[in-house]
Amino acid sequence: MKTRILLVRHGATVLTQEDRFAGATDVLLSDEGAEQAAALRDRLAKTKLGAVYCSPMKRTVKTATIIAEPHNLELNKVDGIREIDHGHWEEKKREEVEEEFADEYISWNADPFTYAPEGGESGLQVLSRALPPIREIVEKHAGETVLIVSHKATIRLLIGSFLGFDLRRFRDNLDQKPCCLNVLDFTVAKPIKARLSLFNDISHYKKNQETDALKPQLSAVWSGVE
Repeated sequence: MKTRILLVRHGATVLTQEDRFAGATDVLLSDEGAEQAAALRDRLAKTKLGAVYCSPMKRTVKTATIIAEPHNLELNKVDGIREIDHGHWEEKKREEVEEEFADEYISWNADPFTYAPEGGESGLQVLSRALPPIREIVEKHAGETVLIVSHKATIRLLIGSFLGFDLRRFRDNLDQKPCCLNVLDFTVAKPIKARLSLFNDISHYKKNQETDALKPQLSAVWSGVE
């Protein structure tokens, strides 16, 4: 028996186009983000869902609410899958952080899995709070398909962990577009194993939604690379 997880990043927010660090900042979904969620809602309308889970942050709650409309399911808010906290970098652009906190940024960029800016979280800390509830969901919903709406860094860390990647490079090697769909199947028998069958998929986007969503964000490696 398996559990299928539809792991979704929230839609675009009012800060997405400004390319700012906004992990712990409880920013709202933008009109564009709501349209992206509606497109995914239509895509998944006939998929039978056993449950819907989301981070308690406003952008994930709104995304999950829109996607879940056809399914008449109550949202289950899970604090452990909220976004990474960037500490005193919150709401700043990458260029501002590079200039104001140069030493911190160099250390973090080299290894965001174990290093955290002042007042923030490392990837390791995020993973330690996000993995337990995912395991609980997998075991609770054996044989079902479950929707989970979370965040960019949190999802990349989870998927990287499931697949055994070097998580020091999770930011450079894995991407998550706004309101993208990832599909993972989990065995329920212990030890629980995961298989990724769909990653970062935005085929539900309308054509006018594609251009901005495909721009790299907060990445020194991929910004400016066509």
